[in-house]
Amino acid sequence: MKVVIVEDEPLAAEKLERYLLKYSKAMEILAILPSLEKSIPWINENQHSVDLFFMDVQLSDGLSFEIFSKISVKKPVIFTTAFDEFAIDAFQVNSIDYLLKPVKFTDLTRALQKLDTLKAQFSNPIKIEPIVNQMSQKTYKDRFLVQMGNHLNSILVNAIHVFYAEGRDAYLIAENGKRYMVEYTLETLEELLNPKHFFRVNRSFLVHINAISDVMVYSNRRLKLSLKSKLEKEVVVSREKVGEFKRWFEGLD
Repeated sequence: MKVVIVEDEPLAAEKLERYLLKYSKAMEILAILPSLEKSIPWINENQHSVDLFFMDVQLSDGLSFEIFSKISVKKPVIFTTAFDEFAIDAFQVNSIDYLLKPVKFTDLTRALQKLDTLKAQFSNPIKIEPIVNQMSQKTYKDRFLVQMGNHLNSILVNAIHVFYAEGRDAYLIAENGKRYMVEYTLETLEELLNPKHFFRVNRSFLVHINAISDVMVYSNRRLKLSLKSKLEKEVVVSREKVGEFKRWFEGLD
């Protein structure tokens, strides 16, 4: 299968390429296009040789949906983005799936398997309603059961400021400042939590947007967060996630 990746974040593009080759060694990445400016002419001239496009919704010079208003894209598309607010827009063009960042290999596998079942339909417009209904029905975890001594408590997600990893264990800090162990990895928590509310700022911290009291420019082009719940550890947005964090914090993607 010949694939083109439209993505302005090099690390995200590299990760996607790695996952595609993990899925099948027969994958051929024809191009990685970082902007609308480069994507529109390339796709217009070369899409005849492409089997599938992966497109990030938010590019450095605009939304990738603009591509469809400039040229006719006749091949299937899988969109990637940090939020789900553009889901309906995605399925109004010839998108077969919509993957939330950070993209998981299991999600990519599911999308490619879906493509295999839909290949025969691409000569006609795809009926998108069932897929949209699936997106609208997606739910996220709204509370966590935690234990303190011999007592069990149920904590609402909106009352949680941060999840963080410490060694092999993961903890949450509630708005009352108390710490509780949770029986999930941060990777699993990313799947369970609404990405509009929580952001994985680095390998160790998953932060609720309402818990952030200040964002400061930090060394080496990173950002340092001040949280309403005081932590002994510094919470720093890793350099490769700064751009994605800014869009999330501003409510864009």
